[in-house]
Amino acid sequence: MGGSGSRLSKELLAEYQANPFKERICKVFSTSPARDSLSFEDFLDLLSVFSDTATPDIKSHYAFRIFDFDDDGTLDREDLCRLVNCLTGEGEDTRLSTLEMKQLIDNILEESDIDRDGTINLSEFQHVISRSPDFVSSFKIVL
Repeated sequence: MGGSGSRLSKELLAEYQANPFKERICKVFSTSPARDSLSFEDFLDLLSVFSDTATPDIKSHYAFRIFDFDDDGTLDREDLCRLVNCLTGEGEDTRLSTLEMKQLIDNILEESDIDRDGTINLSEFQHVISRSPDFVSSFKIVL
C-alpha cells in the first residue's frame, strides 16, 4: 500500500471524528453484537450510503436511523432534543435554554408531524427531507 491509502484513511478518520453523530453512525452501520465497531463490510456500507450515488430514499432512511437515538422507529421529543444538542454542541455557551429547546421542538413537530401523534415517523421524515434540496448534497462524506 502506498501513501494514498494512508492519506485516505487519515481524511476519513478526521471527518468521522469531527462528526457529532459518530457514535450513532457506528451503531447504525455496525453488524457486531455490541454495535460498537465497524467491519470492512460495514465500512463499505457506510461509504455507499454517504456517497453521491446513493438515492435520496436511502440517505433519508439512514439519516432517520442515525437520529432515532432510542431505536424505537420514531423521532420523539427526546430524540429531537439530542439531535439539536449534537448540532449545536452541549457546552454552556452553545446549548439552547429549556424554553428555546421547547419552542424549536414544537416548531419541528408542527412542520413535520403530519398525523399529530407527537412523533415523526420515517414517512413523515422523508416527506420533510424531500422538501429540502440541500439534504442529499450535504449527507455525504467528502474525500
